[in-house]
Amino acid sequence: MLRKRFLVSFLRLTRVWNLLILALSQYFTAAMLISTANVFDVRFFLLVTSTCMIAAAGYIINDYYDVKIDLVNKPERVVIGQGITRRYAILLHTVLSISGVAIGVFLDWRIGLINFVSAFLLWWYSNDLKRQPFIGNLVVAILTALSIMIVDTLYKTGNYLIFIYASFAFFITLIREIIKDMEDLKGDNTFGCRTLPIIWGLRKTKLLIYSIIFLFSLTVLAFNLFFVRLPLYYFIPFLFIPLLWLLFSLIRADTKKDFAWLSSFCKVILLLGVLSMAFV
Repeated sequence: MLRKRFLVSFLRLTRVWNLLILALSQYFTAAMLISTANVFDVRFFLLVTSTCMIAAAGYIINDYYDVKIDLVNKPERVVIGQGITRRYAILLHTVLSISGVAIGVFLDWRIGLINFVSAFLLWWYSNDLKRQPFIGNLVVAILTALSIMIVDTLYKTGNYLIFIYASFAFFITLIREIIKDMEDLKGDNTFGCRTLPIIWGLRKTKLLIYSIIFLFSLTVLAFNLFFVRLPLYYFIPFLFIPLLWLLFSLIRADTKKDFAWLSSFCKVILLLGVLSMAFV
């Protein structure tokens, strides 16, 4: 009974569904965008495993530092101190981080370096950066893009499509992280965080997201025009329609429930982007 409770708590703490999306995005990147890749290769499996270990460690340390804030924002989701003790949380974070970096070094010193920097930034983000305006959002977005780019670090193809999808992941994650700050405004404000919604207010923060959506669309189209040249109709169902829906929903959003829905919808857009690789 205790083992089952621990396992369930561990899966919740490490956001197992997010890890599955992460693994899926790397498998699709290799299978659909890299002709020389073998997704059944042991080295590729180890790459995905190491990336998921670093991400899982990041989720654990984030919850470790945010227990008090989460008790205000999302009390039903708090695991540390209930299903898993704080001591075990730190132990799990350390083991997963070291293992992820070690596997990366075994594969390629560049992958090991990326994993080390990612693990360090996730700790720094959880300890400090997420409480600062914008910089924490930017760090998470960069790390998400790296999870796509690191696949090409293993295969070294220099495929422009991988960079387009990494940019896609970067912008969608940046938008989602800012929306999550809007969702968590009450708890963050209670504990002295200085996120964008707190120092700017919801209206100005929304204006920033509108600007990011516009810049995102231009960036993807520019890279496609100058480097890849996919048909424009390819972007309509996977990018522009979801982004328009996100934009109009954000305009109307003003409650915690609204922002929680928008945050989840950003995950849907990210998943659609991953699945769209099959049609390239």
